[in-house]
Amino acid sequence: MSRPDRGSRAMHEALPPALRDAVDSFAEHLSRVRNRSAHTVRAYVTDVVSLLDHAVRMGCVDLAELDLSVLRSWLARQRTTGAARTSLARRAASARAFSAWAHRAGLLCADVGAALASPRAHRELPTVLRADQAAALVEAPARHASPANPPAGPTPEAAEEAATEAVPLRDRVLLELLYATGVRVSEACGLDVGDVDHGRRVIRVFGKGGRERAVPYGVPAQRALDDWLRRGRPALLGARTGDALLLGARGGRLNPTTARQIVGAYAEAAGLPRTSPHALRHSAATHLLENGADLRAVQELLGHSSLASTQIYTHVSVERLRAAYRQAHPRA
Repeated sequence: MSRPDRGSRAMHEALPPALRDAVDSFAEHLSRVRNRSAHTVRAYVTDVVSLLDHAVRMGCVDLAELDLSVLRSWLARQRTTGAARTSLARRAASARAFSAWAHRAGLLCADVGAALASPRAHRELPTVLRADQAAALVEAPARHASPANPPAGPTPEAAEEAATEAVPLRDRVLLELLYATGVRVSEACGLDVGDVDHGRRVIRVFGKGGRERAVPYGVPAQRALDDWLRRGRPALLGARTGDALLLGARGGRLNPTTARQIVGAYAEAAGLPRTSPHALRHSAATHLLENGADLRAVQELLGHSSLASTQIYTHVSVERLRAAYRQAHPRA
């Protein structure tokens, strides 16, 4: 079960026992019943601890005393301390989720958070690479890979050299999959060897909430997968490998943090803008729509539960079209 992050741990421990138990039960509900990721659980719990700390300061020593005025007072205090609109929107969502859970659990006589409004978050258009930039990025590791010519003999030196040569192959398949499929970095790192259907060129992905979806990939990604599985992955196998498709240097499953560092390093080396795995996801979605893909199909590919999340990419396409018009049209 996830606890509040380090900055909130003392605040959590200072809560009255009944409130502290409520927070822990809510965290367990998010993790085990709602199947939320550890990152999401930590964010929600940190917000709720802050809310209940504020409630105690206002004189609420029992959860049943929590009402809408306390929730609004807490959000107002967050605003005065400089919280961004996006942060306020997320914290209001955390409060509503906690209130709804507490009401269903019989800890609140009413769902007091249902009427809590939150500021509409200002949504920045995502960073998107041009198609040629994305191609340059995903092809960058190929310049570091050695030809299919493994060193002879099972010597320690040969094994070390094979492991060194495996890393660019791993990086190449990571970048190809991120751009070809638009999956989240956590989804890519969570892939097992058995999740790849080579015949149909489809990967099985488990997204947010454990929702499963099948995502197609293209010929370049297939070539990268073939090279990695034939020459790269065997050189990095270790005691902690298991069924993981993508491996770290020590043989365990590739960590999303390491994957982000890989993407950023290759982007910097290629002279591209600062790029993250999520930027490749944004780029994949935008390029699909620009080339005529159906919005519903892109929603399914990305694993969005709401079409509204996918529609941001139509705005990106319009903005790119507007920029090209301003640059090229004589009467712009």
